Amino acid sequence: MAKLILIDGSSYLYRAFHALPPLSNAQGEPTGALFGVVNMLRSTLKAQPEYLAFVSDAPGPTFRDELYDQYKANRPPMPDDLRAQVQPMLAIVAALGFPVLCVPGVEADDVIGTLAEQAHAQGIDVLISTGDKDLAQLVRPGVTLINTMTNTTMDVGGVFDKFGVKPEQIVDFLSLTGDSVDNVPGVTKCGPKTAAKWLAEYGTLDNVIANADKIGGKIGENLREALPNLPLSRSLVTIKTDVPLDVGVTGLTQRERHIEQLRELFTRYDFKAALKDLDAQTKAGETAAPATVADAIVPAQVQDTALSEPGSYELVVTLEAFDRWLASLKDAPLIAFDTETTGLDAMLADIVGLSLSIEPGKACYVPLAHDYPGAPAQLARDTVLAALKPIFEDASRPKLGQHAKYDMNILSRYGIVVQGLKHDSMLESYVWNATATRHDMDSLAKKYLGYDTVKYEEVAGKGAKQISFSQVDLDTACRYAAEDADITLRLHHALWPKLESAPSLRKVYEEIEIPLVPVLAEMEQRGVLIDVNQLRLQSQQLGKRMVELQQQAYQVAGHEFSLDSPKQLQAVLFDELKLPVKVKTPTGQPSTNEEALDAIADAHELPRIILDYRGLAKLRSTYTDKLAGNVNPHTGRVHTSYHQGAVATGRVSSSDPNLQNIPVRTEEGRRIRQAFVAPEGWSILAADYSQIELRIMAHLSGDEGLLRAFQEGGDVHRATAAEVFGVTPAEVSTNQRRAAKAINFGLMYGMSAFGLARQLGVDRGEASDYMARYFTRYPGVHAFMEATREQAHRDGYVETIFGRRLYLENLTARNQALRAGAERAAVNAPMQGSAADIIKRAMISVAGWLKTRDDAHMLMQVHDELVFEVRKDSVEDVRREVVARMSGAAELRVPLLVEAGVGANWDEAH
Repeated sequence: MAKLILIDGSSYLYRAFHALPPLSNAQGEPTGALFGVVNMLRSTLKAQPEYLAFVSDAPGPTFRDELYDQYKANRPPMPDDLRAQVQPMLAIVAALGFPVLCVPGVEADDVIGTLAEQAHAQGIDVLISTGDKDLAQLVRPGVTLINTMTNTTMDVGGVFDKFGVKPEQIVDFLSLTGDSVDNVPGVTKCGPKTAAKWLAEYGTLDNVIANADKIGGKIGENLREALPNLPLSRSLVTIKTDVPLDVGVTGLTQRERHIEQLRELFTRYDFKAALKDLDAQTKAGETAAPATVADAIVPAQVQDTALSEPGSYELVVTLEAFDRWLASLKDAPLIAFDTETTGLDAMLADIVGLSLSIEPGKACYVPLAHDYPGAPAQLARDTVLAALKPIFEDASRPKLGQHAKYDMNILSRYGIVVQGLKHDSMLESYVWNATATRHDMDSLAKKYLGYDTVKYEEVAGKGAKQISFSQVDLDTACRYAAEDADITLRLHHALWPKLESAPSLRKVYEEIEIPLVPVLAEMEQRGVLIDVNQLRLQSQQLGKRMVELQQQAYQVAGHEFSLDSPKQLQAVLFDELKLPVKVKTPTGQPSTNEEALDAIADAHELPRIILDYRGLAKLRSTYTDKLAGNVNPHTGRVHTSYHQGAVATGRVSSSDPNLQNIPVRTEEGRRIRQAFVAPEGWSILAADYSQIELRIMAHLSGDEGLLRAFQEGGDVHRATAAEVFGVTPAEVSTNQRRAAKAINFGLMYGMSAFGLARQLGVDRGEASDYMARYFTRYPGVHAFMEATREQAHRDGYVETIFGRRLYLENLTARNQALRAGAERAAVNAPMQGSAADIIKRAMISVAGWLKTRDDAHMLMQVHDELVFEVRKDSVEDVRREVVARMSGAAELRVPLLVEAGVGANWDEAH
């Protein structure tokens, strides 16, 4: 039978380094780890397998780092003596003719798991050469582990002998024990014997979790405390077996050996036995082709090495040097720029310096305001900015930034309106794959360049001892700041070809994301006017109402207690009032969180009082007290920050302050919106898409009934109720319409019958009946949902109407809850993502129209709503144009309905 040997190169290099003595060659170069790996490779070739591969970890973070930012955080950096042996190892591997697999975003284990799965399915025996215990989960008849260094093998029986569990239980076993080396959280003090004992008794991790209350002693307490982290641990230790590869098992045959290079390498590193074997095997006339590491990599996933090398940076402190850079900018095809400032608030921070790059690997830093004692003379800020202003404001000169909106806002405060933003490396990464990594520069450089950037804390310190960037010495500042511009340009060179290879993503990037940057920047600069006195009055009123609720709670409980203390509340509710415990904490104690209180609100009046008290406390602390402090002292307005690269579905989010979470369904929440006011002679205009996601569902599903309901322009929830309950629209009751509304919106979010039952207050059987009737009347919706799930499993992503890809983790997770959650997200993502794209397109269109006017300004984007400040004599004209442009932002099979209101404040306009 054919055989595939998979070599875990990363594992072997580390293990050989620690297992063998610190050998070196005649030149003093370390060779110990290299010696061990080379001997293992030679043994592999002597076995003459039909297929073979050397699998190595790619540089940069993997999907596990996204799941858990502390993954492998305990691992020390690679020792210098080991690092020096990596490139020689790869050179020897390549010269020996091994196919090398090195895939970014996953670990070597995942590539090995994928190939082992494929080979097993094709009836090919698999031998995995490794010393890594995690790979024991792959063992089955026909898949065996071998540790070449100890010459031991591990089959199904061997796994049980070593670990006390079956191979199919290894993932659960590792989830319980954790891994201190990889920093995988397990159960404290749960060793291999305890984990094996639990799995022998309960069979699976899920069953251990379900029976956690039955396990006594301190170890039982540890288990219950670890319950929230066990699903994460399982995800971290589970080897992926579906990594997309550009080569199949049968493509992994040995390449041509490169004899002369092998001889040169073996001679250099004093591998005498290997050299002797090579000479004995070499036949007369055998020639050697030039070998490189890249030749052996399948698929070729390594970035251009030039993008990963150290850069050359210039500190510009003379007019001569600045003029030289200024001249080079005028002919540059693309200008990467970045600013250094005194803070993160672009509307308050002062510029300290700026960096520029037009060629990968080269950049400059122009300090403008470093003011530490003894700081050298620097170029005058006004002189530098005046010289750069014509270039920055020339739309024909393409610009590039990393989160360029911040830098544009900074420069706007110095009278520079940046034009011609062509690229943003943050947005290139975000559009390419929103969930592959965080989109800050440090994360992107690590993932796409294999480059470790200088961190801000390394130059300015951290915590209470952190200094302002203006206090950083010039040489250190140059190294940090110039690198920012350089890495931004390098990232563009790495990411732009990816977007060019995917036309739909390139279109999203060029037609939606990049044009939106200046729109959001202008909105942030404009800000929104706040009535601070009204907020203060509301805070007083909320405080008074909270005191009333406190007194009411004391009266109901029969004594005073702290409503803010979970421990005291727990005692009152469950010890004194004997209310049922519906939700427990991870440690097994009765929970007093919102879900727990809501679950017992019908059993007694006190839980509802507590919930009302907490709701008011949150409004007060988050909004009425805090918003007044967010008012900019220079403008008298609140300036939020909008984020394009934060939400996977494409939605814009808001922070500092978050203006998108102000409640609208409660009277107190609406009162907060009353504090968002228009200046004298102006009005607030709020335009909101009506049921946009449901309309997108009708468009995407093409269901005739749902399309008809929207095209007729009536009450879609009443129309749905009439269909589901078999009555005329006029006969639909309030409860029937409420049920239909819950189904209409709930299905888009993958709501189950259980969830619908809870929302409607009916039993699960009745809710299931409602859903069955719905799908009978709207078969196109059901077909769309099933087709979307299938596409997600097939491609790993779903798409919006405009081609934005929404990648989904956990579609192949072994954990049923994680897998079901991913499938729910797959159904909902096209609706949410398309809605996000539509309102972004609307913002771009409206902003383009407003450029020629000074009687209206776009202030806020809140989910499906746009808020404007409009001069009173222009309200009707602006309202008409805004509605028309928002309605025309997409061509759907149903009308895009926009409702617009006007008032003296946001609440009145909504």
